[in-house]
Amino acid sequence: MDPRAMLDYELDFSCMQPLSEEEAELLQALSTDVERLEWFRDRDALRTAQGLTVGTAVTVDEGGERLRGIVRYIGRMTEPSYTCPLPGTFFGIELQGEHKGKGNTGGIHKSKVLFTCKKECGIFSSFSRVRPVVPSSLSPPNAEPSPATDQLAPGDRVTYFTADNCRHGMVLLVQEQDGKHVVRISTDTDENGKRGGEVDVPLHLVAKGEVPQGLSNSSRDDVYKQCDSNVFLAVEPERMDVDTTPVEKDSGDLSLNSLVEVTLSKGKSYGIIRWIGTVRDSTETMAGIELDEEHGVSDGTFKKERFFDCPPKKALFMKLRNCRPDSRFQSSSASCTVQVMIYMRVPVETVEEDNTGKLSTVPPISTEQVSQILIGRMKGIQGHYNSCYMDAALFSLFSCSSVLDSMLFKTTEPQDAPIQSTLLHDIVNPLRKKGFVEGRHIMKLRQQLQKHGYSKSFTTDEKDPEEFLTVIMHHILALDPLLKLSAGGKVQDSYCYQIFLDQNHRLVLPTVQQLLEHSFHTAGLKLAEVPSCLILQMPRFGKKFKMFDKIIPSLELDITDLLSEGPQQCMLCGGLAQVECTDCFSDPLFGQTGFKVFCRTCSSQVQCLSRRPSAMQHRFTSSVHSHPLRHSHHPVDLDIPQGYLGRSVPQTLIRDKLELFAVLCIETSHYVSFIKHGPNKQDWIFFDSMADREGERDGFNIPEVHACPEVSVYLDMSRAELANEVPRDMKGVAKRLFCDAYMYLYQSTSMCLYR
Repeated sequence: MDPRAMLDYELDFSCMQPLSEEEAELLQALSTDVERLEWFRDRDALRTAQGLTVGTAVTVDEGGERLRGIVRYIGRMTEPSYTCPLPGTFFGIELQGEHKGKGNTGGIHKSKVLFTCKKECGIFSSFSRVRPVVPSSLSPPNAEPSPATDQLAPGDRVTYFTADNCRHGMVLLVQEQDGKHVVRISTDTDENGKRGGEVDVPLHLVAKGEVPQGLSNSSRDDVYKQCDSNVFLAVEPERMDVDTTPVEKDSGDLSLNSLVEVTLSKGKSYGIIRWIGTVRDSTETMAGIELDEEHGVSDGTFKKERFFDCPPKKALFMKLRNCRPDSRFQSSSASCTVQVMIYMRVPVETVEEDNTGKLSTVPPISTEQVSQILIGRMKGIQGHYNSCYMDAALFSLFSCSSVLDSMLFKTTEPQDAPIQSTLLHDIVNPLRKKGFVEGRHIMKLRQQLQKHGYSKSFTTDEKDPEEFLTVIMHHILALDPLLKLSAGGKVQDSYCYQIFLDQNHRLVLPTVQQLLEHSFHTAGLKLAEVPSCLILQMPRFGKKFKMFDKIIPSLELDITDLLSEGPQQCMLCGGLAQVECTDCFSDPLFGQTGFKVFCRTCSSQVQCLSRRPSAMQHRFTSSVHSHPLRHSHHPVDLDIPQGYLGRSVPQTLIRDKLELFAVLCIETSHYVSFIKHGPNKQDWIFFDSMADREGERDGFNIPEVHACPEVSVYLDMSRAELANEVPRDMKGVAKRLFCDAYMYLYQSTSMCLYR
C-alpha cells in the first residue's frame, strides 16, 4: 500500500528532518503539535534536555514563577499503549529551599510512586519548562534571555568596578532589591584597604573572573563586555604544558589534601584542599582551601554553613577547576610572568589516568548518583570464591565515602605498589565510575596478598574483615593508625576497636552509642584524639554467637565525653565540667547513656564534705556523694585544657560527633553491607556480592545493590515496639541490619580532611 494514501496531503521529503526516539519522547510530553514543532526547531534546547540527569540542579517555570529544585525522576508517567506508543518523557523535580511547598505532587502519579518527596514539594514537567541552574541554551524560541543572575553562583571569583578602580572578591549571594539584581561580595580589599569585608554591588558592575588591576580603561571595558558571554577569565603562568583550558587540565589530579596554588589580587597564594563538593544553589564543583597565610575570608564556613575547620581568615572557597597544583613542588616550574587568558568554559570530567600515566582517584558516589550508578543487578563488587568478607569491606569503605582515600595515593614501598594500583585502578575507580567491579579483580588482589606471604589461604578461605583491613592498612600501605586510645596515661594505637562488656551491663536492646560507652567504661579507656574513621566490632561470643538479639544503629556517635582532653559540660547545669564519677556510670538513677560529669558547684550540692580522701586517693576530689548508698564513690578530676580554666562554657558547646556511613553484617558466615549514603533516614542501600548465581561449577556470582528505605521505619520505632518485632517478620532486609550487625563504620567529616 502506498504510504501517501494514508495522508490528507503530500509532503516534500526535503522538508523532513530525522528525529531520534529520545527526542520524540521529549517532544511527546508537550501538549500541542505547534509547540512540538517550535521546540523541535531549537536543536540546542533538545540537546540540553538530553543532557539533564537525575541529581541535576534546575529551575522549573510554574505559574509564572521560576522555582529551584533537583531532578529526581526522568521517564514516562504512563505506560505505552496501542494508541500512544510514545507517552513522552517527563521530569520529576523535588523543590528546594524557600520553594518547598509550591509544588503539586509528592512524586506520585496515578497511585504509582515515581520518586519520593514531601507532599506538594514536587512537580512533573516537560523539558520546555525546565532549565539547568548552570547557564545553557535551553530557552524557548523568541523568548527573553534568562536573567544574568544565572551566570553567577556563590563561590565565583569576580571583579567589581568602582568609580575609579576595579576590585576582586567572591560571590556570597545574588538577590533582587527594589526590582534590581544586586551581588553581595566578600571583598579581598575595600576602598580603605581593609580585607574580608562585604559589599553589595549592582549586577551590571560585576564581571565573572579576575581582571588584573592596572589595565587601561579601554582594555578593561573590552574585557568586561566579554563577561556577558559564556566565558571566564583566569590569571595563569605564561608557559603552559597544554594549549587549551590549562586550569582545568591542571586541576584533574586534585583531591582532598592536595597542595594547591591560587591567584588572588595580591598574587599567588598557597594552601591545601580541605573539602571538595557543591554548595547550595550551585552545581559547580567547589574546593575549600586552607591557605598558608591570612588571605582568606573565613575559618571554614561558607554562607553560615561549616565545611571544615581552620584558623580565621585562612579559608577560601573557589571552583576546583580554578585551582592548580602547587608549582613549588612540581618538577619544572612555570614562568612567573602572568597574562590574561580568555577561553570557553568546558565541563570538568574525572579521568582515571592523565597524559603522564599517573592514576587519579574518582570521587565517591554521591546521594544523587546512587540510583543511577549503583542500584540494580550486576552492580557493586562481584563475589569470587569465599570473597564476601573482602567484597563487603571494600564496598563499605569506598563506594560512597572518601574517608580512607589516602590509602589509594600515599607513597608505598616498590614491592607493595602493585597492590595499591590494583585497589585503585581495578576496584575503587571502576566501582565509583561504573558501579561494578568484576570478580577477577578481587581474585587478583587476593593472589597478590597471598604472594606477599601474609596468609597461604587468602585465595581459598573465608577471612574476617578486620584481618583483611589490618593487612591492607598496616602491613601493605603503612597507614597511620586510625585510633589512638588513652589508658592510664599511655596511648595505644589501633585500626579497629572490638567492643567488650562486663557481665553486669544490664543492657537488653542497646544502641551503638551505649555499647561504646559501656566498653570504654569497662576497660578504663578514653580517646586521645578525634578519629577520622572509627571501625567498631560488635560484641560476640565468637563469630557465630551474638550477644544481643538486636542492636539499634546510632546514626551519630557523640564522642565528646570519650575524649581524654577537652571541655565537657556538667550534666546538671551545663557549665564547665571539672569532675567525673565513674562509679555513677551504671547507676540506674542516671540512665544508661553518657558519662557522669559535674562542675564543682553542682558536685558540692550532691556530695558530703564529712569524708576526706586518704593520701592514696590524691587524684580523687575532696568529697564523695552524700547519698548513703554512694559513699564509696570517688569522683575524679578531669583533664581540662589550660585555656578553659576559670572560664564559663557556653550552653551551645560544640560536641564532637561521628556519622555512620556503613555497616557490615554476617549471617551463616556470609557478609553483606549496608550503606548510609545521605542525610535522610531513608537513604540506605543494601549490597550482597553473591545475591544470585548463574550456572553451577563454571558459573558466576551475580552481585546486587538495592535501596532499603524500610530501615527508617524501624529507626523511628520506640524501644518497646522494636523489642517486640519478630525478626523474621521485619520488612525487606531490615532484619539483617538490626539483628546481624558485625562491624560499624563511622567517619568524622572534619577530621578526615586532615588525614
